[in-house]
Amino acid sequence: MKRNFFKSFFISIICFGLIFFAVDKFFINKVEKTSDGQVVENKVKGELMVLLMGIDNDGPDANASITQEKGRRTDTMMLAKANFDTGQIEILSIPRDTRVLVNGKEDKINHAHSYGGPELAMKTVEDFLGIDIDYYVKVDFAGVRQIVDAIGGVTVDIPRRMYYHDPTAKPPLKIDLQPGVQTLDGNKAHDYLRFRSYPDGDIGRVHAQQYFMKELAKQVLQPSNILNIDKLIKTYYDYVDTNISMSTMLKYGLGANKLDVDNLRTEMVPGTPKTIGGVSYWVYDMVETATLVEEMFGEYSIYK
Repeated sequence: MKRNFFKSFFISIICFGLIFFAVDKFFINKVEKTSDGQVVENKVKGELMVLLMGIDNDGPDANASITQEKGRRTDTMMLAKANFDTGQIEILSIPRDTRVLVNGKEDKINHAHSYGGPELAMKTVEDFLGIDIDYYVKVDFAGVRQIVDAIGGVTVDIPRRMYYHDPTAKPPLKIDLQPGVQTLDGNKAHDYLRFRSYPDGDIGRVHAQQYFMKELAKQVLQPSNILNIDKLIKTYYDYVDTNISMSTMLKYGLGANKLDVDNLRTEMVPGTPKTIGGVSYWVYDMVETATLVEEMFGEYSIYK
């Protein structure tokens, strides 16, 4: 039982807050309450869906708390669904420059959290994709550093040299990673995730983040990392914010043993990059996006 708890807890703090809290089969058919007491009915038996947000730590609010509601953009946004009966995990990445309606005006989707915190971010994604979202998890990139260091680094295969220098960033950003298989510490993992100079722009970055997330998940779940549970718990409290209560995580976190990182599907909102009014956007393909969302999250559609 203790081993299953560790596994479910590890899953709860990795992958930019990739929180797939297992829920007992008896409980899954009942109702659940979020941290603010709101009753949430489980829409699909044996499943949990959550909006994952990695918060940008550039700019004037770089040192703000992860619980700060406004003023910080989402650098990474993913919609994740876990099925505890089949072990299937599905993740839809939403490029940060996706052009959608935010508060009734066309804007980049990563601005939604800056304007209205996680509530507006969830509403923006709900309106964009036409699905219900009850839960969110957000994590600061500083938390990724701490998690990676706590488990002794993450081994990845870097396909090309990553070099980027921005002295105007706050703090200044200098990335210089060589290609090949290597183990990244927290700082280098941060650099890998923040690198943007791909031939296909931000889309290459999305694919790199998906790859890193899967490798991090595999390595953080190694039995040897049980010895690092104290560090991981501290990281969770310091760098992760969610509307899922801790009591729910702990009470119903013992059924995560079926979740299979190798049974993980990753997709991205389809579209094309375009410059509109001098601003770079990711303009999503309405038909292809609707088809993909129906395939992955059709049970959560607000139109059914």
